[in-house]
Amino acid sequence: MENYNKTSTDFILLGLFPPSKIGLFTFILIILIFLMAWFGNLSMILLILLDIHLHIPMYFLLIQLSFIDLNYISTIVPKMASDFLFENKSISSIECGIQSFFFLTLGGAEALILASMAYDRYVAVCFPLHYPVRMSKKVSVLMITGSWIMGSINSCAHTIYVLHLPYCRSRAINHFFCDVPAMVNLACMDTSVYEYTVFVSTVFFLVLPFIGIAYSYGHVLIAVYRMHSAEGRRKAYSTCSTHLTVVTFYYMPFAYTYLRPRSLRSPTEDKVLAVFYTILTPMLNPIIYSLRNKEVKGALRRVIHRIYSVKMNTNYLP
Repeated sequence: MENYNKTSTDFILLGLFPPSKIGLFTFILIILIFLMAWFGNLSMILLILLDIHLHIPMYFLLIQLSFIDLNYISTIVPKMASDFLFENKSISSIECGIQSFFFLTLGGAEALILASMAYDRYVAVCFPLHYPVRMSKKVSVLMITGSWIMGSINSCAHTIYVLHLPYCRSRAINHFFCDVPAMVNLACMDTSVYEYTVFVSTVFFLVLPFIGIAYSYGHVLIAVYRMHSAEGRRKAYSTCSTHLTVVTFYYMPFAYTYLRPRSLRSPTEDKVLAVFYTILTPMLNPIIYSLRNKEVKGALRRVIHRIYSVKMNTNYLP
């Protein structure tokens, strides 16, 4: 490997799976999660597009979240699976840069979209009469556009910088994708100033949105507590707790990985934590935010009924 690293500008992704039965089991499990994520998010996108009752700002944000999750998990898992199956762990600098760019863009956009969805829920519960003004289509479009623009600008800056770092020693990235902290560990220069910019970006894209989400849900829970229906309170608490759980799975491991200084990072720990925000969250989001929702279930019944009616009418045509 040393000769390879001295003569090539390619990187090597050491991967997530050990060469054992446990590694094979983990690989199969992640492929199943990948397929579930694809099915769940694609189904949500199609359902929202097909049912006019879901053409409101809340589901406009949700369709963006599903679109992001589809691309997010597809940025990571196919390359990881290919490396495991064909034992070709090399990745060119350009491919690594592209993967890093899309990962950071989609990750940053998702963090801001999740915060926007929490704000939507906060306005809907706490200020229902003001909802048409505070969460109009124009406002939701601005939220989505801003999330994508800020995510791509942040991603472009970090990707360009990391690819231009001098890698004097090994070019083997101890990770299953081109992650910024794992690549910075290979640099043979002082990166303390750059790590400060990573800290600032993490606070802006992860810490502050998470605080905003906690604030929004705090007010939602207070409003739910004042409800007269015990059954309504129970269902609302159940929904809020599951939402907060999946949000925590996304923000906390992500922030913890990126906020730690270079000297305190553990490659094994980083890889395990990355599974939460790159693989598990895209699979959980359509379940937590969508399939437990009465409006989504109603839309699903309407779409199925419409398809069944069309099929029956077609069968009776002469």
